[in-house]
Amino acid sequence: MKAMERLAEHLAKRPMELRKKRDEGAKIMGYTPGGFMPEELVYACGALPIPVGLIRGGDPEPVAISGAYIPRFIDTFCRSQIGYRESGEEPLYQTIDLLIAPITDCNNRAIADMWNFYTDVEVFRFGVPLGKTEHGYEYYLEGLYLLKEKLEKFTGVEIKDEKVREEITSSNKIRELLKEISLMRKSKRPPLSGADFARLNHASFYANKAVFAEVLESLRDELKEKEPPNIEGPRVLVTGSTLAMGDHKLYELLEAAGATIVIEEFCEGIRHYWETVNIDGALMEALANRYFRRRVPCAFFRPGRERIDFVLKLASNFNVDGIVWYQLMYRDSYDIESFYFDKICKEKDIPMLKLQSDYDMAEKGPMRTRVETFVETLKSKGR
Repeated sequence: MKAMERLAEHLAKRPMELRKKRDEGAKIMGYTPGGFMPEELVYACGALPIPVGLIRGGDPEPVAISGAYIPRFIDTFCRSQIGYRESGEEPLYQTIDLLIAPITDCNNRAIADMWNFYTDVEVFRFGVPLGKTEHGYEYYLEGLYLLKEKLEKFTGVEIKDEKVREEITSSNKIRELLKEISLMRKSKRPPLSGADFARLNHASFYANKAVFAEVLESLRDELKEKEPPNIEGPRVLVTGSTLAMGDHKLYELLEAAGATIVIEEFCEGIRHYWETVNIDGALMEALANRYFRRRVPCAFFRPGRERIDFVLKLASNFNVDGIVWYQLMYRDSYDIESFYFDKICKEKDIPMLKLQSDYDMAEKGPMRTRVETFVETLKSKGR
């Protein structure tokens, strides 16, 4: 597909482009990806600041490197965010001027603390409450005001409502295009593979915003004209804690075994595109409403039924034959949620496979065996 080829070319040049922009005076704003940092506020500062989501993962080396800085019992993905910076080999991680860290749990706090202590990068934290109460909303909204104030001081640019509205509109367009492309996978013959959609989603965290919107429009048009492939294997939904950029083994194993990944729901690493921001009324409140109240909550939110119900609704809407739960080591809230989710899936007669990763090379063999067995079971049941 020409659109995907164009995106690949853009992404290959993007780290060098960001470094050049930084040398020319731009500020690169890195942020931890959990869906609670409104990029619109960064873009609203003008051309100087550029937001970059820290979503790299899947490699064992950064995890091993992080052992010199942090205890092992921190989530694998979060340990990687420390290892990539300290290794000096991941270009995007070496260009960060300010790290923005919405603090949701001890794992994300560990990223902020380690960057604060071991690097010369300034770190800005704001809290994310773990319940969708009115007090929680007000607390999160106050955090956004603090973030806005910090960005204005750091860049020397006043964030004005008209610019915020403009950036919300362009970000809404990207979310709507991602959603439109994702919904195409509801078809009996999905025109786009799960692996390609994951790469597309990951690109949204660091691609040039204007280029990415053009790529999405072109891809949508291509997919509408393209003859979709014949699909014979079972349809699978994947969910869990984190799907990082570079952590490809789950998709590779499932698709090699003959499964078709038609939809995913992850807390980190995958951009949430289901909700847009309402540009009518007070804009800061609109951002807080979309990023906190209306977004699908993570597993550590209480009460925790909302995310489970959303995943079950996706399973029904996308007509899936089975669910694969993929989580990383030491993400205890997801480990607990998977216990209840498995019981609910059994009640609804939805086969579920739970997999856990520590980005260890040795785990791929056993994981392949389990994935192949799961897919063959789905096939044998006529799913």
